[in-house]
Amino acid sequence: MFLARITGNVTATQKVPVMTGQKLFVVEPLRVNEKTKKDLQPTGRTFIAVDTVGAGEGEVVMIVQGSSARFTDETSKLPIDCAIIGIVDHVQLGSKEIYSS
Repeated sequence: MFLARITGNVTATQKVPVMTGQKLFVVEPLRVNEKTKKDLQPTGRTFIAVDTVGAGEGEVVMIVQGSSARFTDETSKLPIDCAIIGIVDHVQLGSKEIYSS
């Protein structure tokens, strides 16, 4: 499980029937700023993730990859390997809050 920011969305008019109605987002994983430990920085990678929680563009979310992406009731039958499983309200390291929505 890791944090990511939703940076865009994907529309696919042709897809396997089981994916009809699934919301797809482009997500960019985030990491703690290695130098200052005061914020989250993008990693430069992107993934396509299925939204299971009603997230929106620009939000910081929790995502899972691989077989873990199919462990929810909503995704157990989907051919996916990346899913959004939570919307992040804040991130705290020690006594310092490094992200707040």
